[in-house]
Amino acid sequence: MTARSEPPRSRRERPAKPALTREGIVATAVEIMRAEGLQKVTARRLAQELDTGPASLYVYFRNTAELHAAVLDELLGTVEPPSAGGDWRERLERLLTSYTLMLFEHPSLARSALVSRPGGRHYLNLIETLLALLDEGGVPPAQAAWGVDLLLQVATATAAEQATRDGSAAAQDEWDTLSQALHRASGQTHPHVAALASQLLSGTGPARLSWAFQSLIHGIAHTPTPTDDVR
Repeated sequence: MTARSEPPRSRRERPAKPALTREGIVATAVEIMRAEGLQKVTARRLAQELDTGPASLYVYFRNTAELHAAVLDELLGTVEPPSAGGDWRERLERLLTSYTLMLFEHPSLARSALVSRPGGRHYLNLIETLLALLDEGGVPPAQAAWGVDLLLQVATATAAEQATRDGSAAAQDEWDTLSQALHRASGQTHPHVAALASQLLSGTGPARLSWAFQSLIHGIAHTPTPTDDVR
């Protein structure tokens, strides 16, 4: 006698799939990004991971850019506010450095962050903390409002630039070429370049980042915004 085959399993007997939620989708997107890079965070890839159809995800996210912005906002939750005490400028710098280092850890996200516009609670928390520190330092509100945008632009661009260099096989050759060009500059045609060739390339990454933030913070505190453009 031939063995009787098992009857097909009823769909009702299968474990129910967890209900889709925005939080669950974002958490899965973060996992994919950590393992495979942001370029793999697409509706199709997420749908495969969540055992659903891509159309189901568009209920929560209109497009890939909005999804990437949500991933960025989720990771902003790992940027801890600076501890209390000490000079407000130092605490502001520590916060900006923490934000930049978070982007360093996720190169593809750093590049995306240049154009992504997160609007979640972690982004709002970051903006609130930045504004509070500027307010603590007596920076006028209009300057603080414009200054936050400038500080985050520089931090994001720095992380994106570094991420691009780190991922380039030709990064060292490009650096060597630049160094040679600066040091070979003629004192007759480019006197300032020739005189400052070594200084143009000096300093460690952390030292230059710290100087950039402190220069911006000082400038924001002492540069009024155009009164006719402020709304």
